[in-house]
Amino acid sequence: MKKILKPLISVIAIGALSLSINIDKNVLANNIANTCDYDSASKVNPDFSTTNCLLTETALIYNVPPEIVKGIAEGESGNWRHFDVNGEAIVTADNGIGIMQITNQAGYNQDRLKSDIVYNIQAGVETLDNMFKRKDLPSINGGERDVLEHWYFAIMAYNGTKPVNSPIVQATGERGANAYQERILRIIEKLELIDLTELPFSREHFQYDSNSKENIKFSAMNYDFDLPLNKSKYFFETNQKVSATTNVTLRTRPTTDSPSMGTLRKGEIVTITGPFVYEEVSTKKNHFVWYPVKRSDGTKGYVASSYLNYSASTPTPTPPVTTTKDYSAYTKKFADFSTTAWWRDDMIWAIDRGLISGYGNVWNAKTKKYETQLQPNTQLTEAHFLTIFFRFAQKDELASVKNTSSWNKSGLYNMAKKYKLPVLANEESTASKALADKGIRRGKLAQLMASYHYGKTVSENEAIQFFMDNGITTATSIGGYNPDQILTRSQISAFIQRYESFVSKQK
Repeated sequence: MKKILKPLISVIAIGALSLSINIDKNVLANNIANTCDYDSASKVNPDFSTTNCLLTETALIYNVPPEIVKGIAEGESGNWRHFDVNGEAIVTADNGIGIMQITNQAGYNQDRLKSDIVYNIQAGVETLDNMFKRKDLPSINGGERDVLEHWYFAIMAYNGTKPVNSPIVQATGERGANAYQERILRIIEKLELIDLTELPFSREHFQYDSNSKENIKFSAMNYDFDLPLNKSKYFFETNQKVSATTNVTLRTRPTTDSPSMGTLRKGEIVTITGPFVYEEVSTKKNHFVWYPVKRSDGTKGYVASSYLNYSASTPTPTPPVTTTKDYSAYTKKFADFSTTAWWRDDMIWAIDRGLISGYGNVWNAKTKKYETQLQPNTQLTEAHFLTIFFRFAQKDELASVKNTSSWNKSGLYNMAKKYKLPVLANEESTASKALADKGIRRGKLAQLMASYHYGKTVSENEAIQFFMDNGITTATSIGGYNPDQILTRSQISAFIQRYESFVSKQK
């Protein structure tokens, strides 16, 4: 099993936003080869696990999401191939060299680009990094390096900002499905098993003549999309809490060939216990890696990185308070109710007001019986939030609302529209409807609650400031509020309770 530790990365400071590399390219390539136990002079294609290591380690050195690098390598070379059967580098008709198809890049040794796959990968990653830094390309939101969708235009530029790569076909207004970056993102979705967000570009933002070889002219240099985007899965740290994105098997070893240790439930919180490792079976071609994790009951195992996500920050538990309060009614009704959890009293407040009722008839494989559960660590979706919030704010109206279409959430979202809530989901398309079941971000929750309060749509920043000004959050800055983190069911109770307290003081 390769790379139990990260010897290369551990000696280079990597920040989430920037990285300066002052190291000889030859030395760096040799170090990466040593890290992944690969002989650069062999002139043979490494096994899949080793290639995964080479691509991932190089990406991390340059602070580029490995998902992006591996997707490009797949799209450029097909099956991560650098050498042909004769041990010669694969060179295409347009002089693209090897696994990363490096073409006419100054500053690199052309012979070594052919003979050394590690050096070739490094050149590709460095080129991609330079594309991300370009000021003549549009940026997405704040341009954070660890957000996959923020690399959209850097991926485009890796191939060229030509009309063929326009996100929108100018003549028809349709999505440019054959654009280079669109194809690479589909590869990432398929092989990293990540559901990326399609960015809703507009035709007027891309000016070009389809019969010309001139570059696309961008009329917008920044796109601010209020959508749930995806962070790279390669920056989880030891002791960090993460959540399962779906029901997924916990494995005894880092391969699907190993025995099961049970199933993590969607939304279940687990703890990262060490650095990621690569696929144990070298012939298996996985783009993802494996993280060692520990469940709340102490069970340890491995989970593919694709099925883990950054969990919402857990509030610091308050010190135990001696109390004579009787919780027996709640422990009897809800199998997963905890008398010591930080969320105990917040969820009781919501339960007693009929805002939360739990999930009935949930099969517990451990107790081998059906139970009613609160599932406090499950991600809160936009539809869940609307239901809970309208139970609080518009109980009678919610109880009588009727669906107006075949979509079973149409009535709920008609209410959201009535109260001017800037929700993400709508019934215009299947993809739009699916947003109702996506985890809701803390920033979006603040925006929805503040928009309801003011009776008009407000921005996220205005909403977070409203939360801070009125004691609905304990955060003291917009960044400190962590607007991009996904909420859990336990956290919504605290926000609504604080909002109720604020409103009552205004009367």
